[in-house]
Amino acid sequence: MSATDLQNHPAARALAQRHRLRVWEGLPWLLALACYFAFPRYLGFGTEILITVLFAISLDLALGYAGIVTLGHAAFFGAGAYTVGMLAKNGIWTEPITGLLLGAAVAGLIGFLSGLVLLRTAGLTLLMLTLCFMGLLEESANMGADFTGGFDGLDSLPIKPIVGMFEFDVLYSKTQYLYVLAVLFVCFVFTRTLVYSPFGHSLTGIRENTLRMHAVGAPVERRLVICYTISAAIAGIAGALWAQANAYVNLSTLGLDRAATVLIILVLGGYGRLYGAFVGAFVYMMLEHFLSKLYPEAWQLGLGLLLVVIALFARGGILGIGEELRRRFRGWRNKP
Repeated sequence: MSATDLQNHPAARALAQRHRLRVWEGLPWLLALACYFAFPRYLGFGTEILITVLFAISLDLALGYAGIVTLGHAAFFGAGAYTVGMLAKNGIWTEPITGLLLGAAVAGLIGFLSGLVLLRTAGLTLLMLTLCFMGLLEESANMGADFTGGFDGLDSLPIKPIVGMFEFDVLYSKTQYLYVLAVLFVCFVFTRTLVYSPFGHSLTGIRENTLRMHAVGAPVERRLVICYTISAAIAGIAGALWAQANAYVNLSTLGLDRAATVLIILVLGGYGRLYGAFVGAFVYMMLEHFLSKLYPEAWQLGLGLLLVVIALFARGGILGIGEELRRRFRGWRNKP
């Protein structure tokens, strides 16, 4: 079969159509920019949402595409945050962009070394081992108070202006918001390119049928470790952004609450869809914000009920509901 025949093959055309950028994919970015002008008093909260989106994307790469079940992804978020925090607090490195790269490098290295061991297991065993690994890092940070600040953490981090021109605005977070949005965009484009590449399709094959991928000679273990490392590096960037935007870092970056929250966000928005991280993070944090104001003592009950409904009736998350409605509408429209 010639190259032209391969390109004209129905499967090849369907794959190319799936990779093609759609008009609606620009909507989240336009809305994010519009929020910068429409809600200047809430840019700090918006910055937190954008960082959470990036963290959720990193987990989606491992869980949604490669099928790596983990409850300890906050280990890499915290590694990136503490890398920036310790370097800045000791005056070693305070430049923000290279600080992100250092945070990504440290988190990626930890992900690579831990992945070599943890990814030899699967299922519930892997879930518990990732949780234990995160707990070990959290306790190590607590015991190394001379370097990490222990329970109190590291505050008042001196972060230099971005490219020497744009200082971080502690009060209104204008610089932080645009800075985080730009980094999120770059990381998203990279992740989107990756998941639609041959490597990304091999990860989906591993998730769907590991035995078959072994049978066709795919290096399953190697690709899982590579995916886990990349996912850890992106989570490290999210953690580094969090430390820079807030000018402090503490043990909450390594806690179970953060790891569980990002997993809930993916379930809520829809994992394995990329944009599920956007929808899940926005819906979760908005509900958390308003419910905690209306019902300070029982706001988690409302979130819990919503998650039960999603888990029972929409296993694809909110985006899954939208896809199902669109499919049914097309079927109804095409009826004679």
